[in-house]
Amino acid sequence: MARYREITLAEMTPDQRRVHDLIVAGRRGRFGGPFQLLIRAPEICEHAAKLGEHLRWGTSLPDRLSELAIVTTAQFWRAQYEWYAHAPLAEKAGVPAAAIEAIRRGDTPSFELKDEALVYRVCTDLFKTRRLSDTTFNEAVTTLGETGLTEVIAIIGYYTLIGNILNVFRVAVPEGTTPPFPE
Repeated sequence: MARYREITLAEMTPDQRRVHDLIVAGRRGRFGGPFQLLIRAPEICEHAAKLGEHLRWGTSLPDRLSELAIVTTAQFWRAQYEWYAHAPLAEKAGVPAAAIEAIRRGDTPSFELKDEALVYRVCTDLFKTRRLSDTTFNEAVTTLGETGLTEVIAIIGYYTLIGNILNVFRVAVPEGTTPPFPE
């Protein structure tokens, strides 16, 4: 059962309304999902929305690597709604459907592309050990560059925030949709 109710435009404070309008005017073009929760702290919501917009559409990474990092993070946190929203985007961006399904199940996916295997390894190594080995770090810098590696880490951090806010407020997938992870 959800732990929140949506705040209507009429109920929003002037700061909340300002942030709402900024989000709607941005690349997303709509207000919802985690922002309906984050708006309770409008300054955090504003900064998170700007960071999220950059991480979705402004990094040096191809969409398939960004979305791969997002779904791997969603699976780690078992963030139902985050997975629901991003698994189709990952597939559309070119992440193999079989790899997405393996990630959902918690299995190790196989990838044909070296950069996909690397991004998956960066994510899972961080989740398991809270560090990157020298080998993985060096391979990531060689393959993605320092900028790309930093962007992957930022995506993990941002979607950890989003997954946790969705989980804490118990945002479910739409009615009639099977949750990707057992409760």
